[in-house]
Amino acid sequence: MAGPSAIAARLPGLRVARNYQKKWLRNDLVAGVVLTALLIPAGMGYAEAAGLPVEAGLYATIVPLLVYAVAGPSRILVLGPDSSLAPIIAAAILPLAVVGSDRAVALAGLLAIMVGLILVLGGLLRLGFVTDLLSKPIRIGYLNGIALTVVIGQLPKLLGFSVDADTLRGEVAGVVRGISDGEVDGAACAIGIASLLVIVGLRVVGSKVPGVLVAVVAAMILVAVAGLADQIPVVGALPRGLPAPALSGIGWSDVAELIGPAFGIALIAFADSGVLSRTFAARRGESVDGSQEMLGIGAANIGGGLLGGFPVSASSSRTPVAEQAGARSQLCGVVGAILIIAFVLLAPGLTAYLPSSTLAAVVIVAAAGLVDFRGVASLWRVDRVECMLSLAAFVGVAAIGVLEGILIAVGLSFVAFVNNAWRPYRAELGQRPGVPGYHDRARHSDAQPFPGVVIVRWDAPLFFANGGVFDDYVRSVVTGTERAVHTVILAAEPITDVDTTAVDELVELDDYLGAQGITLVFAEMKGPVKDKLRRYELGGRFDADRFSPTLTGAVADASDRDPGGR
Repeated sequence: MAGPSAIAARLPGLRVARNYQKKWLRNDLVAGVVLTALLIPAGMGYAEAAGLPVEAGLYATIVPLLVYAVAGPSRILVLGPDSSLAPIIAAAILPLAVVGSDRAVALAGLLAIMVGLILVLGGLLRLGFVTDLLSKPIRIGYLNGIALTVVIGQLPKLLGFSVDADTLRGEVAGVVRGISDGEVDGAACAIGIASLLVIVGLRVVGSKVPGVLVAVVAAMILVAVAGLADQIPVVGALPRGLPAPALSGIGWSDVAELIGPAFGIALIAFADSGVLSRTFAARRGESVDGSQEMLGIGAANIGGGLLGGFPVSASSSRTPVAEQAGARSQLCGVVGAILIIAFVLLAPGLTAYLPSSTLAAVVIVAAAGLVDFRGVASLWRVDRVECMLSLAAFVGVAAIGVLEGILIAVGLSFVAFVNNAWRPYRAELGQRPGVPGYHDRARHSDAQPFPGVVIVRWDAPLFFANGGVFDDYVRSVVTGTERAVHTVILAAEPITDVDTTAVDELVELDDYLGAQGITLVFAEMKGPVKDKLRRYELGGRFDADRFSPTLTGAVADASDRDPGGR
């Protein structure tokens, strides 16, 4: 049986609770109250964006906060519905169910459980590295595409009408058609745009009072006082009750339909949460174990899915609010969850006065926060190829679809990796007058070659995709020189691996050079790579004389081999 220390290792929240300091309590209580003002409208808004009833957003906030408080390693990370996941959830479940139906809720819960199981398994196997499949350029493009998708999808609600479309192009056409046909509801539109201006304006002036809270409360008061609840679209009263199981009617065929989206959501959820968790932990002088983070987020998703919620991740908008409000531990999230429960039980009717256009404004502002124009501009200045990959991911998400965009993003990450490894930087090295060391002749015009020696450097592993390129490059350097060459030295320190295909290329290159009386030598090759090369049983072709521990030693030995005595 596991002892208390082993349980605490798996449940970091218990460790924090055992060492909780009384001086933290006031900060956590205040931060929890402030946080709740954002949790309620954000949860409801993202539920609507995912095609689910608004109460599902509250359940997807309450349960994950409570579970993560026990199982999560970060002290102030706030979990809940997120703008980057809502369109993915909608794309996964709406082809299988009607918007807002009980079946949609059940499918969303199943999806959350599957996401959670994937993350828990990944955490147990310590697979946190898989988030590297989404490189920074790909993630920038993906999030920009998500932002555009969410904003366009919320525009009809902001303007007071609805659009029935499955694609971004169809939604854009529906918005244009609705405006041109006069479907805009003046009152709803005015309230929505005013809410948008309030949220953005208070954020710009740096107000300590959250703009979302001001906009939501003001809009509800206006609707109640002016008697507009029956004249404009409103959220409606919430059902009174606590989170409860809502998985009826689910079958194995649904699991098969959702397995692809579940892996995509798991990847995105942990990539975003992992980065956010590490960032805030570093700012507090703490560290977070990535695998434990995976376990915590996975457990939170399982708990939410079992009790009427849907997939969640860390929130990049609500976590900073908790930090700025003084949160010191996971108790802040617990307070937020308890206050939401109190709201659902004691005042569920208040949302009958909440305009749908105001909720759309909340989602639009949050989604707009995902846009990173500076990141795209920076990529354009630094690396045009990575910028084009980022734009391709953006187009994939926006034009083809969110789920397809995820696959495109992951595929492009592999393409970027293979491209970098296939055509890595390579250089011929020489010596510069009065400057020690070996220098790239393409970058330093005064770098001169060594007599009778060609030194080449290859800045990547040697494998099937680039072995031929390497072979061609070395041959081109040798044939491109007008001087007599008796030794080619490969500065092999950057080479971290070599596979069977690359070995065949090395053998062909060695035969080619040998036929011209040129010796191929490896300098500074890493021990494991050298051992692997020897295990290929090449009949003693590359004996000890072909390897030099240093580049300087290889050059000196080559000078001794110079048949001309130069």
